[in-house]
Amino acid sequence: MLGRLTGRGAPRRAPLPLPDLERQGGKTLAWRLDRFARSLIGLVNMVDALAARGVGFKVLTGALASIDPNTPDGRLMLQVVGAMAEFERSLIQERTRAGLDAARAQGRTGGRPAVMDADKLAAAKARRAKGESVTAVAKAVGVSRATLYRALADAE
Repeated sequence: MLGRLTGRGAPRRAPLPLPDLERQGGKTLAWRLDRFARSLIGLVNMVDALAARGVGFKVLTGALASIDPNTPDGRLMLQVVGAMAEFERSLIQERTRAGLDAARAQGRTGGRPAVMDADKLAAAKARRAKGESVTAVAKAVGVSRATLYRALADAE
């Protein structure tokens, strides 16, 4: 059985569902260590939960591919590599935040450029006041109906 959960976004409400599917004597396979857990604590807890059920754990690629994390030596390496991965992730987040702050300080902002400017909004309001349909106004100013509705609602 294959399962897939990745990313570091919102915290998980429950642990990865794979351990519930494993049988005693089975083995949970992880493509890479950083795909199995989000933090060192999460990694250790998940491997402990598997071990308590009698389920093995194996990393297929990366730093722990040749190490058995079910032995004391392998467990040490698992924790060291997990700590390094967590540290690296923290550094990347820190650098990303610093880059975004520097860009903001220079007056740049991220995201998609706004389609509705003040001139288009004024023209749209005038046409709507004359009784034109939203579809006709949106087509005339070159935006979608949803954008026009949103801009008119924001302007009120």
